[in-house]
Order: sequence, then C-alpha cells, then structure tokens
Amino acid sequence: MNNTIKLRNMTSIYIIHNDKILMLYRQGSKVANNMWIGAAGGHFEDYEINDPKACLLRELNEELSLTEDMLTNLKLRYITLRNSNGEIRQNYYYFANYANADQIITSNEGSLRWVNFNELSELNMPFTAKYMLEHYLKIGRHNDYLYGGITNDKEVIFTELMPF
Repeated sequence: MNNTIKLRNMTSIYIIHNDKILMLYRQGSKVANNMWIGAAGGHFEDYEINDPKACLLRELNEELSLTEDMLTNLKLRYITLRNSNGEIRQNYYYFANYANADQIITSNEGSLRWVNFNELSELNMPFTAKYMLEHYLKIGRHNDYLYGGITNDKEVIFTELMPF
C-alpha cells in the first residue's frame, strides 16, 4: 500500500443554455492540457477545503468574470474519486443554466465554445469528466440527484448519494 498518496480537490462547472454546454479548450495546464473541460474550475485554496461552492464561485469569477447571480439553478451534481499519479483526485462537478448565451464570455484559461449535447462524445476530455458527462446526458439531466462516482481503469461507476 502506498502511504504517500496526496489529495487533489477540484471543482468544475458546466454551464447550460438550451441543448448546449459551454466548454473550455484548456491549454498550458499540468492536469488537463489540450483537452475540453468545464467552462471554469480549479483547485481548492486552503480556506476552501470544506466548501467546494466557494472554490467554484472564486474560479468562476477569476476565469470568466461571472458571478452566481448571473446563473440560475446552480447545483452540485457529481462528486468523483480517481486514484491517479499518486493522488486521490476528488472532483466536484456543478451545473447551472445561463439565460444570456448571446453575451460573449471569455476565459483567461483557453478557448470557450458552446457545444451541442450530441457533439460532446467527440471531444477529447479528461477520463472522469467524459464519463460524468455521459451519465449526465443519459440520466442526470432528467433529475436533481447528487451522484458519486468511483473510477477504475475502464469506467466510472455512479450511484445516487442519498441523505440518510
């Protein structure tokens, strides 16, 4: 057993307008380079360790100059765990709606594009995000559940995280 495993906590947001998701083509990143990812997101600051929404809102403002009041239906929908390169990567995936898709949004992290739901499977994206979006399109977008996902080398297995 490896006793030197570190934790990497990250958030990401997928902003939706009609049947499109705002995606970012990320360049120059150590974790997700030359890949499509959610519109904004990043690593937790020390003071955010128990507050993924605070991390997400900070990243949303830093990267897209958007604030929570510019979005509707902002919700944490997926939490995933992956053991990769000596780290347990815990991702908190948020979804929200955006009413003003005609407004130009820019990012300081890469190129943004509104992508049709039916085109998402063609994009190169991180392993966990690809399975999460696949699950979202088939199941998650039709409900308001929070899902947990555990990765293995072939897939991500999702289950509803119910309070009890």
